[in-house]
Amino acid sequence: MGYEEEYQAFMNSHLQARTGERLRRLQEGHNQAEMLFLKQVWWPSFYHFKYLHPEYEVDDFKDGKRYLDFAYIRPAIRICFEVDGYGPHLKNISRWQFSDNLERQNQLVIDGWTVIRFSYDLVNEKPRRCQQIVQQAIGRWLGDELDEASLSFVEKEVLRLAIRKGEAIYPKEVEKYLKLSNKTVKKVLSQLVGKKMLVPASGVKRVRSYRLGEQVKHPI
Repeated sequence: MGYEEEYQAFMNSHLQARTGERLRRLQEGHNQAEMLFLKQVWWPSFYHFKYLHPEYEVDDFKDGKRYLDFAYIRPAIRICFEVDGYGPHLKNISRWQFSDNLERQNQLVIDGWTVIRFSYDLVNEKPRRCQQIVQQAIGRWLGDELDEASLSFVEKEVLRLAIRKGEAIYPKEVEKYLKLSNKTVKKVLSQLVGKKMLVPASGVKRVRSYRLGEQVKHPI
């Protein structure tokens, strides 16, 4: 499916799973800035919305509730993505409200969250830069895992490509991505299959595409 179909399925699944205040916040809080982030930043980065939660509820440090624009949650990783617009409500914010916002963010970090913030203007005008930041934030966790494995630099880069894409990869796109010959790419892909980090996704006698194997704890 394309973006529009995937987006509608993504939103419908969360709307159907919520009630009360959580449902109201999703209906009223998911606006232009959040939709722009999904369309221009998240979707081009991964082409799916797995493990992403819009208007995610967390406990507030003042014993209340607060809502994150987006929460990306997998075992051992929790990332908060916020998209901040620059409008009258920000220009007129009080000193106390400003301090309160900083304290809320600090509490998220203390509770184990990584917090990534974008301005609406950055998402709108420089989406590619935002994509890179999102990929780096998520890929850092995977990078730690791969750096501990006995893999060559090229093997790690192939796995990172497969993780960012979120679906099967093809030898031709690996050639283009790493600027390597067809012969070298086939050798590297074969090595990763041997290590059970990639498995054939299509083709029998001649493998046409590959997907991540169970040996890789991929976060996306």
